[in-house]
This record gives sequence, structure tokens and C-alpha cells, in this order.
Amino acid sequence: MIGSSLVPLGHWLQNRSFALSIGDSRWAYPFIQATHFSGISLWIGTNFAVDLSLLGIGNKDHSPGELSDSLFFWNWVGFATAALGGFLLFSVSAETFVINPAFLAKLSILVPAALITHIVIQYKIHDWDREPKLPQIAKCAGSIELLLWFCVATAAVLIPYGPLVY
Repeated sequence: MIGSSLVPLGHWLQNRSFALSIGDSRWAYPFIQATHFSGISLWIGTNFAVDLSLLGIGNKDHSPGELSDSLFFWNWVGFATAALGGFLLFSVSAETFVINPAFLAKLSILVPAALITHIVIQYKIHDWDREPKLPQIAKCAGSIELLLWFCVATAAVLIPYGPLVY
């Protein structure tokens, strides 16, 4: 199993001074968690806005490409904040997280699927805007990304229950 082979790395990481400092502090972990959740909200919120626009839902005054352009900076600020906060939270209990089935499911959906899908949408959205009518593949991409984000959120909610899930 992949998770069990990562236990030594998790043990090493959670015993780094920064991880121990976060874990020992009364305020650091909750502050980082709030920052992580804020980053997630910004990241996923901007993704949802673009995905819904691809589905024809929302503001019809701007094309999905224009919306994507206007949210691009905030989308990546949200991603960077969520990723940094997530790494710091992970580092506190890395040894436990690497064997948590819900955490592993979250990462296995988030990294290869949701992130790649999102990057593809950002890359292709202007081509889709040039079409007289938004192509079906654009709507499909938006729908798939929404579904993947739902799966990521579901797995994330199950993380505290860890082994009880399976």
C-alpha cells in the first residue's frame, strides 16, 4: 500500500521543528487551518464561477474566458494559500495522514484530476470563446470539474473519521 510506504517520510516531516512548533502552539494550528480554509474557498469559489459560466449559468454579460481572466490572479492566490496551509497542517500529523484512506482519496482526486482539469480549462477557454456557440466539450469540462471538486470536498470531510470510513 502506498500510504504505509510513506510512514517513514511522514514521521520525519512531523518531527521537523516547524511542524512541532505548529503542533505545540495554541493558536498556530487553528490560524493555519482558517487560512487553509480561506484559500480553499477562494480557489474553489473562482473555479466554480468559471465552471458555472461554462454551463451557461450566471452572468451572461461576460464570456467564460473574460470571467476566467478576471479571476485568474485570485484563483492562483487561493491555490497557493490552500496548498501552503494544507502542507503545514499535513506536516503536524503527517505520519497519520499518509495512512488515512480519506486523505489519500482526496489527494488522488485533487492532484491528477481536478488540478489538471482546471489547468486544461484555463488553457482552452479562449478557444471555446471564439466559437459562435460554446462547444459541448466546454460544458462537459465544466461539469466534470464541478463533480471532481464535489468528490474532493467529500473526501476532505471524511478525513477526521479516517479508518472508520473503510
